[in-house]
Amino acid sequence: MSETAMSSIATLAFVFPGQGSQKVGMLAEAAKVFPQVQDTFGEASEVLGYDAWQLIQEGQPEDINLTERTQPLLLTASTALWRAWQSRSPVVPALLAGHSLGEWSAMVCAGVVAFTDAVELVRLRGAYMQEAVAPGVGAMAAIIGLDDAAITRCCEQASESDVVAPVNFNAPGQVVIAGTAAAVERAIGNCKEAGAKRALPLPVSAPFHTELMRPAADRLADHLVNVTLSPAQIPVVQNVNAEVSTDPEVIRGLLIEQIYSPVRWVDCVNTLLASGITTTIECGPGKVLCGLNKRIAKTLTAASLETPSSLDEARALLD
Repeated sequence: MSETAMSSIATLAFVFPGQGSQKVGMLAEAAKVFPQVQDTFGEASEVLGYDAWQLIQEGQPEDINLTERTQPLLLTASTALWRAWQSRSPVVPALLAGHSLGEWSAMVCAGVVAFTDAVELVRLRGAYMQEAVAPGVGAMAAIIGLDDAAITRCCEQASESDVVAPVNFNAPGQVVIAGTAAAVERAIGNCKEAGAKRALPLPVSAPFHTELMRPAADRLADHLVNVTLSPAQIPVVQNVNAEVSTDPEVIRGLLIEQIYSPVRWVDCVNTLLASGITTTIECGPGKVLCGLNKRIAKTLTAASLETPSSLDEARALLD
């Protein structure tokens, strides 16, 4: 394949991970080979007011796991790897999709929102999501080995006027629920009684993607309304409706709605499949989405970009 011109591949999608993929030391190998990594973190540091690269290389897990830090750090990591890919390959994916926070990374790489604007917006997004519910009030749990309809029923039965609902449809038999702590605890019990193989509380302090996040969405909307969004240069499959959109005003509304709506990842991947995608490349630290995507569709080829060697392997898949 010639590297003299950009080339769109109709069967290729890039996917971008969300919270949980961060780790101390991420992108250290990539930074030795790709100058785009530290350059991108330098841009983010100017916006954030702290040395983002030093934080992810020398900080403690608790330092990068604060939601208002995690979100801009992951966005920056994904953008850096996208830029590294562009420096080495002329290949452009036909579609993009991101899991929760990863949808913002997709929007940057699609040309919808300027990187520096996105860094500030996701910093605020993380802060507002954390502030929407007092520590200890909310909870999340992963339910393994129970179908979506049964999990939904278990949550409805557990609500008792509280909030609890499925919020991440990650893969068949792998769904995350969230809500008030007491309701989540009741729902865990219901799911176990209904035959779930496992029901595991997650180490997070806020019930993301529930109605409890609506105040955070309203606060972020006040900022997003003043930010210029452009038509997507690469269509993005969005979490709220698992549909493709390039219109900036539609995207603006869905980015806000996403904060209090479930992440329909299974549906997003099925949309990719229906669009002719056969290969997904995970543009961010880790391989969480590689694993989920293969569980959703065993026929998918899934690769990642975190290290120079994995980037080379991903390029080789497309030759």
